[in-house]
Amino acid sequence: MLFTRLHPSPLGPLKLISSDEQILAILFTDGETEAASDTHPLLDLCAQQLDEYFQGVRKTFNLPLGQQGTDFQQKVWNLLYAIPFGKTISYNDLARQYGDLKAIRAVASANGRNNLSIIVPCHRVIGTNRSLTGYAGGLWRKRWLLDHEAKFHAGVQELAF
Repeated sequence: MLFTRLHPSPLGPLKLISSDEQILAILFTDGETEAASDTHPLLDLCAQQLDEYFQGVRKTFNLPLGQQGTDFQQKVWNLLYAIPFGKTISYNDLARQYGDLKAIRAVASANGRNNLSIIVPCHRVIGTNRSLTGYAGGLWRKRWLLDHEAKFHAGVQELAF
């Protein structure tokens, strides 16, 4: 059985999807208003950890994840998961970590198929020239996430007046 909930965030509602055992997806919705309000302890925990991330107090997630994909995609997603908070790498770097620079397009494609936005931080992958390139949630969200992480990674927070 699947459980779904829309959860508010600074980037718009996030669609959280879980089974009884794992978080399966965290998706940007662009204003979706579907009445998705299932209750489940995993959805509660996921929502709590995402809120802590957006508040700048959580830099890593501790959730059981279960994303369906090929062995290749799973390996790429594991590499993404290992990118530290506040850091970025290029698609070239990601292909190098995978072990095959010729696989850069396949690595980029697997990156784009990640359904666990924010938690599996595909937003931390940028162009070799440090440009923002492709992001399923939109480049404005990628920029927001990178700026957010840079602010809290450096230990500098903006004061609200």
